[in-house]
Amino acid sequence: MRVALITNHRSGSGTDAATLERGLAGHGLEVETFAIEDAGRLASGGRFDRVVVAGGDGSLGPAARAAVGLGVPFAVVPTGTANDFARALGVPLGRDEALALAAGAVDERLEEIDLARVGDRPWVNAASVGLSVLAAHEAHELKSRLGALAYAVGAARAAARGRPLEVTVRADGEEAFTGAAWQVIVGATGAFGGGSEIGGIDHGDGYLDAAVMPAGSRARLVRRAVGMRTGRLSAQRAVIDLRARRIEVHAPPDASFNVDGEVCPCVPAIFEIDSTAAVVVPG
Repeated sequence: MRVALITNHRSGSGTDAATLERGLAGHGLEVETFAIEDAGRLASGGRFDRVVVAGGDGSLGPAARAAVGLGVPFAVVPTGTANDFARALGVPLGRDEALALAAGAVDERLEEIDLARVGDRPWVNAASVGLSVLAAHEAHELKSRLGALAYAVGAARAAARGRPLEVTVRADGEEAFTGAAWQVIVGATGAFGGGSEIGGIDHGDGYLDAAVMPAGSRARLVRRAVGMRTGRLSAQRAVIDLRARRIEVHAPPDASFNVDGEVCPCVPAIFEIDSTAAVVVPG
C-alpha cells in the first residue's frame, strides 16, 4: 500500500516525520511525506491508496480534503494536545497503536464523516465564537504543562472574565437568534476543548449542528460547562439547538472564531458541508 503522510511539526507532541515514516514502513508501506502546508499538492503527487495525517485537530481538515480529492480514505495519528477528533471516533491516542491502525495492521473499518468548511477553510470538529475563543487563548500557554487539562483551566478563566457578544445566527437562511450570547458553537463531529462536545450529533448525516448559549448570569455558565463535558449541552434549557446544511454567524467585526482549535478571523462566518470523507477507525 502506498500512503501519503502529512505531518505538522507544530503539533503538541512534536513527533518528527522520520519516526513516523519508519513506523509506517515497518508495516510494509511505501511512504511519501508532505508538510501540512503542502497538502494541496497531493493531487499531483502520484497514486496513493491512503492519506495518513499526523497532527492535531487543526491539521485534519486539510488532510481530509486532500483524501477526498484523491478518492481515498484518511487515517489519523494524533500528535496534538487535545486530539478531540481521535477521541470522538475511537482512534488510538498512542503513536504506535495509531500507526498500526493507519497501516491496516489491525482490524479496521471506514467511518463516513461530514467535512465542513468556512470560506475555503476545511474543518472536521467544531467552530465557535465567544467564550471558547477566550478559553483557547487562556489555555495556550498552559498546554506544555497541563496538556488537555489546560482547556478546562482556560474555560474557567474565560467564564470569569469574558463578556457576551451581539450575534445573529441564521440556519438555512432563516433567522434563528439575534441578541447577546455567551457562545455559539457549530459542530460537524461536535468535539472540542479537550473532551467537550455539543451532544446529539450524527457526524455523517450531511448536516451541521449548532448550539447558541444566550447571555445570562455567570452562575449558569457552570451548568453549561457541565453540559459540554457530558455531551448534553444541546439538551439544556435556554440553549438553542439548531441543525442545518448552512449556518451563518454574524458577530462584531473584531470577533474571532476558534475553528478546530485554531483562531480564524472569519466574520461573518458561513459554515457549510463541503463533502463526505472516509476515515479509518478500529474495526
